[in-house]
Amino acid sequence: MQSEQLMIRDYPKDERPRERFIKYGPESLSNQELLALMLRTGTKEESVIQLSNRLLTHFEGLRLLKDASLDEITSIKGIGTAKAIQVLAAVEIGRRISNLHHDDRYVIRSPEDGAKYVMNDMRFLSQEHFVTLYLNTKNQVLHKKTIFIGSLNASIVHPREIYKEALRRSAASIVCAHNHPSGDPTPSREDIEVTRRISECGKILGIELLDHLIIGENKFVSLKEKGYL
Repeated sequence: MQSEQLMIRDYPKDERPRERFIKYGPESLSNQELLALMLRTGTKEESVIQLSNRLLTHFEGLRLLKDASLDEITSIKGIGTAKAIQVLAAVEIGRRISNLHHDDRYVIRSPEDGAKYVMNDMRFLSQEHFVTLYLNTKNQVLHKKTIFIGSLNASIVHPREIYKEALRRSAASIVCAHNHPSGDPTPSREDIEVTRRISECGKILGIELLDHLIIGENKFVSLKEKGYL
């Protein structure tokens, strides 16, 4: 059994990588400390901080570690298959993130584009779902979030919840969508009131509501095309 004194939690509280991560963010930690968080425990002979330092030294830093194989990492004393997989999984996630291209993001140029993006997910829902798409300056979808589930009501679907996420994502504009479980996308009075309220708040914040789409059974209505925006 591993000695308790070799666990990260037994470092002085203010110096623990986990606590500093929470308080100051991941950028406050060294490569050695980030690796220690992944490895979690050391061995009977050395602490997890020492083990992570030895791993980095062996591969001369992150540059060679990112190309290391499972066998190469497990050849290091104190690092078994489970620990090696955790490290390689983190490396692979980092690689995939670095390979993301903004041009791969879905672009909404028209109401049809917006409806196509959400139709398959929303057309068969048994309850109303209010969804917001957050777009960048090129009208590419940055994020999709379900804001509310239930009957649409102006007092419940609050613009604060919609635009809080827009500010967090640095969105330039938004497209809202909700479904009518009946299959009929004809807008109700509540739909129109909610749309106008969201639009007015967006104008104050400088984040435009491009459209509000109502999704029915393989058909939709654009409130912008209907003249409500």
